[in-house]
Amino acid sequence: METGEPTKQIPCHYDRTKELKTFDDTKAGVKGLVDSGIQSIPRIFIRSSEELAQELNTCDNPNLQVPIIDLKSAQHEEIAKRILSASSEWGFFQVVNHDIPIDVLEGLIEGIRRFNEEDDDAKKALYTRERTKQVKFESNYDLYRSRAANWRDTLTVNHLHSGTQFDASQLPAICRDVTMEYIGHAIKLGESLLELLSEALGLKSGQLRATECTKGWSMVCHYYPDCPEPQLTLGCSKHTDPSFFTILLQDRIGGFPSSPSKSMG
Repeated sequence: METGEPTKQIPCHYDRTKELKTFDDTKAGVKGLVDSGIQSIPRIFIRSSEELAQELNTCDNPNLQVPIIDLKSAQHEEIAKRILSASSEWGFFQVVNHDIPIDVLEGLIEGIRRFNEEDDDAKKALYTRERTKQVKFESNYDLYRSRAANWRDTLTVNHLHSGTQFDASQLPAICRDVTMEYIGHAIKLGESLLELLSEALGLKSGQLRATECTKGWSMVCHYYPDCPEPQLTLGCSKHTDPSFFTILLQDRIGGFPSSPSKSMG
């Protein structure tokens, strides 16, 4: 299958491992490459035309509409039913009237952007591949395992170990306050959704919360710098999040690709 844009030819003597390490050792991420003035992307980011075609193959039914759950549009029991239907048939839904202030949502997006556009030294101080760090900056958590790297950098805030106290002072100062404010709202929203799911499943409202699945959480903030050759790479590969559930905050650019369950055709 052709994508209309030929991919670059990679010579047989190409040392991928060396190039991966060279990129990783800069600790500047993809934004560092862009700031260096590159006109073509490194080979570690290039995908074959076949892989791009597979990754970009999405549902071709224009009539499908992502379920929208308005948390204030109906009685509690009716909202629970709608969430159950969306969860079982789609696996995801959009939430409106969730009570998270718009200035917090936009403030977080802006704060993460400003962090990524700081001087390299500020980001290098947080750059690591240690999985247990509560706050870390990196580019591609699976850099050494994936077939091709994604064109993005990531700030991760990790509180998966619920027995530990989260240290907010580790967060970058440029986005610390708004990050903590957003986390508080997101946890509260997550707990509300769990209560609704519990009731929809015929359980007591607090039963899913009792499993403490909101005690351990991870916040992953992706940043996608401008790419000189966007036809050769991706910012995000197809994947399924390895979590109980995910709350996604998308910027105004949009374009988040998603697929309903196969049963919907």
